[in-house]
Amino acid sequence: MDRFDHLEHLDKHLVEELAQVARETVREELREQSRKRRRTAMLYAAAGAVALYAGGALALALGLGLAAGLPGWAAALITAAILGALAYLLRGAAHPKHPHGATPGPAVGATPPVAPPGGLGMPYPPMPSGTPSRPDIDPEGPHHRA
Repeated sequence: MDRFDHLEHLDKHLVEELAQVARETVREELREQSRKRRRTAMLYAAAGAVALYAGGALALALGLGLAAGLPGWAAALITAAILGALAYLLRGAAHPKHPHGATPGPAVGATPPVAPPGGLGMPYPPMPSGTPSRPDIDPEGPHHRA
């Protein structure tokens, strides 16, 4: 068995080298992916900033257009009301009550579906039917039993 002792050392060395190469490869891949995502995020942020300024300019133009026929305060109030209504509608579009034409949730006491139609598993974890209990707490209170 003594002549195989040096092979055990080589095996350990080979495993360490393979682990090092794998770590370096994964690090490089993550760097590359994060570089691409960072660039995409910066472009989205720039687009959002430009859109914000464009919206401000549009609101100013609307207010100035209304101010031509109305007092300045009334034009500003109407512009604010229009922007508020638009924000409310956009918020509603972002968070629909019943997405994708779905019907309201199941009736009280109904069992949740086993899996969604897409076959991707449970859409949410199942909820327990009762209140959780802890075995180390006496549910009847701190009084002493005889």
